Amino acid sequence: MKACHAFFAAAALALQIGSAAAADPPPYPHRREVKEFIAEMVKKHGFTRRELNRVFGKAQFQPAIIKAMEQPAETALASWQAYRAIFINPQRVEAGVQFWNRNAQPLARAASEFGVPEEIIVGIIGVETTYGRNIGTYKVIDALATLAFDYPKRAQFFRGELESYLMLSREAKIDPLRVKGSYAGAIGIPQFMPGSYRRFAVDYDGDGLSDLATSPADAIGSIGNFLKAHGWVRGEPVGFSAEVSGEGWRKLAEAGVTPANRAADLPGFGVKLAVPMPPDTRCALIELETPGQPSDFRVTLQNFFVLTRYNRSNLYAAAVMDLATELARARPGLPAPPPNPGREDS
Repeated sequence: MKACHAFFAAAALALQIGSAAAADPPPYPHRREVKEFIAEMVKKHGFTRRELNRVFGKAQFQPAIIKAMEQPAETALASWQAYRAIFINPQRVEAGVQFWNRNAQPLARAASEFGVPEEIIVGIIGVETTYGRNIGTYKVIDALATLAFDYPKRAQFFRGELESYLMLSREAKIDPLRVKGSYAGAIGIPQFMPGSYRRFAVDYDGDGLSDLATSPADAIGSIGNFLKAHGWVRGEPVGFSAEVSGEGWRKLAEAGVTPANRAADLPGFGVKLAVPMPPDTRCALIELETPGQPSDFRVTLQNFFVLTRYNRSNLYAAAVMDLATELARARPGLPAPPPNPGREDS
C-alpha cells in the first residue's frame, strides 16, 4: 500500500509540475520561435545574438496583457454615452485648456504646417493619455514579447512592432528594457506604436531628439505629421450630427467609415444633415449606440476616417471629435467654433 501511495503522490506531483509549466511558458530565449526571430534580426539588421538574448532573457510574459487584449475596456462598456462620459467632462476639458495654453506655440505651428486644428491634436492627447499624465505602466518589451509570441491571432502584427521597437531603441540609444507604455506596447504622450514612432515622430522642440515620452512639443508635431500623412484635409470638418428615418440608413451605417457617398445622396437613404454640405462632399454614416436611449448618428467626412487610422474605433474618433469641440468652446479669446458635431446636450 505504501508503494501505491508513493506512486500516486509522485503522479500528482508530476501533474502539478506539468500544469505549472503549461501556465508559465519557458523563458523567451529558450523558445524556438524567439530563436528564429533573433536570428532574423541578426541577419536583417545586424544585431548580435548576445544583446538580443540579454533583452529577451529579461522580458517577461504578462498574462494580464492577453486578458486586456481579449476584453478591452471600450468593448466592455457597450455604450457610447458611458464611453463618451470618460473623456468629455469638465475636468478633462479644463485640463485640456491648460495643456493648450502651455503649448500654444507648437500647436499653432502644427496647425499651420500640417493643417490639423489645435483642438484636434489636444483632443487626441486628452483621450490617449489625459495630456501625458497616463502613458502606461507596462514595460514595452514585455507587452510586445507577450503579444508577438503568446497571442497567435495577432502575432504577425506584433512581431513587426517588436522589430520596430528594437530598431527604435538602437537608433535612439535607449535601453529597450526601460521604456514603459500601454498593454499593447504604445509609447509616450500620443501613444504611438513603435512602427508609427519610427515613421512619423518629429523633433518639434529643436533638441535633436524625437522624444514622445517627455516632450509635449514633439508629441504635438508628431500627431500632426501622422494625420497629414494619412490624408487629413486642411479646413474640412470631421463630421456633423444627423437624423435618420426609415430603414435605408442602415445600408450606409453598415458600409463603414470610408467616405464613399455623396452628400447629395443622403436624403435618399433617409439621412437629414444638421448642417448643409456641398452636394459632392464624400461622406459616411455612423451610429453610436447607447442601450435604452436613441442612437447618436453622425455623417462623417475624410477627417473622421483619418482619426480612425490613429485608432480603428468609431467610439474613439467620435470622442476625439467631441472633446475637440468642447476644448475650442472652453478656451477663452477664441472665435466661436463651428456648430457642435455631437448631440445638443454635450
